[in-house]
Amino acid sequence: MPPSNLLIIMSDEHQARAMGCAGHPFVQTPYLDALATRGMRFRDAYTPSPICVPARAAFASGRYVHVNRLWDNAMPYTGEPKGWGHRLQEAGVPVESIGKLHYRSDEDPAGFDTEHIPMQVANGVGMVWASIRKEDERKVLEDSRMLGDYIGPGQSRYTEYDQAVTDRTARWLDERAQSGSDRPWCLYVGLVAPHFPLVVPQEFFDLYPLDTLPEPKLHPSTGYCRHPWVEKQNAMMNSEAKFKDPWERLRAMASYYGLCSWLDHNIGRILAALGDSGFADSTTVVYTSDHGDNVGARGLWGKSNLYQESVAVPLIMAGPDIAPGTCDTPVSLLDLSATIPDHFGLDFRGDGQSLYRISSAPTDPDRPILSEYHAAGAVSGAFMLRKGRWKLNTYIGFAPELFDLQTDPEELTDLALDPAYAPVLSEMDAALREILDPEKVDAQAFADQAALIASFGGREAALGLGAPAATPPPRVEG
Repeated sequence: MPPSNLLIIMSDEHQARAMGCAGHPFVQTPYLDALATRGMRFRDAYTPSPICVPARAAFASGRYVHVNRLWDNAMPYTGEPKGWGHRLQEAGVPVESIGKLHYRSDEDPAGFDTEHIPMQVANGVGMVWASIRKEDERKVLEDSRMLGDYIGPGQSRYTEYDQAVTDRTARWLDERAQSGSDRPWCLYVGLVAPHFPLVVPQEFFDLYPLDTLPEPKLHPSTGYCRHPWVEKQNAMMNSEAKFKDPWERLRAMASYYGLCSWLDHNIGRILAALGDSGFADSTTVVYTSDHGDNVGARGLWGKSNLYQESVAVPLIMAGPDIAPGTCDTPVSLLDLSATIPDHFGLDFRGDGQSLYRISSAPTDPDRPILSEYHAAGAVSGAFMLRKGRWKLNTYIGFAPELFDLQTDPEELTDLALDPAYAPVLSEMDAALREILDPEKVDAQAFADQAALIASFGGREAALGLGAPAATPPPRVEG
């Protein structure tokens, strides 16, 4: 059977559990739920890095962050190393993108025949100021708020952009159908929601009445003490401290979940357009996100740490030859990178394995998955290893964390200092070191970032380069 078309939809900052099909008690995502019902949902999927630019560069290339050496939001993908898009181009498979990429420039050969209304890093350089990571040198954003000046119902440039991306995708599908070509194609669609600013159309905000929302878990106001590395990382942009009152925190939660439903609404429109164009039965659809969001857990907002809220991602794949169900083998976005060429019968050398092969093989709960963070606010490198029931968070210069996700999926109890778990801690550390040398990688990241800062004229010059928080989207015609 010839390969089907492939439609990849990637959102931004969608917490893995914030879908009805993932068992969330109140988030409303009917279109994603329907997609999961007819397809395969990967229950334990992870980002290579819990921040936009390194995660997207790793996904584009199919390589670990420490292999790419694109560490933070000032080191965007330029088309090197070549990735899955280039492999498709080499084989003559039509491959285009619509929407957010977060690469360096529209002019770079990033692996797409055409990029429609792409969103790239600001001014081609990204957040250079955030590459300054030493605690006594970095920039702490005391006067601005990462989540946006206003939180609540309304429209933002991000919701307008998502609407434009959705409209353009529907038009692309119609134009492709009208072209008469029967060549299988690959289309990547990048939506921004539920990334902050936390502003969402009224009807989606109203789905989540403030008096029905739960209190965030492990909140510092209840006596919880954050890990020292996390405390230092969060100090750069302490969003929780900038809420005007408890109601504004609830509005932030309602807005985030509303944006999840807004995202779902746009995915529903895209899937409807797929059907209207006649491609529904000949197209495999993949949905995922670049990373998650803490949504107030531990008093944290945004991403940038190794807890499940931040580092786990949704991943659903549905298509003509995909049996419905769930896959319990842990996977990464790097596996999706390998899947795209494999879908078209092409070989690809990366750090992942095809999801087709993973989902058709016996479940492998002990398959190790790595994520790493070397970006904004990180005073040292942080490395997550998921292996079986265990999850190890290693912080250079700080005590590790160890969680048993089988008995403690909410990561409420750190077992790293319990002598009874010393053998597990040792085994997990050894497994991490089979993939990389954490201290060596940490030193390389700091060295590369120091060189970047020097290339822009030093610390004082670097402090003024880059968007202060959310990357502005491109202007699009109404």
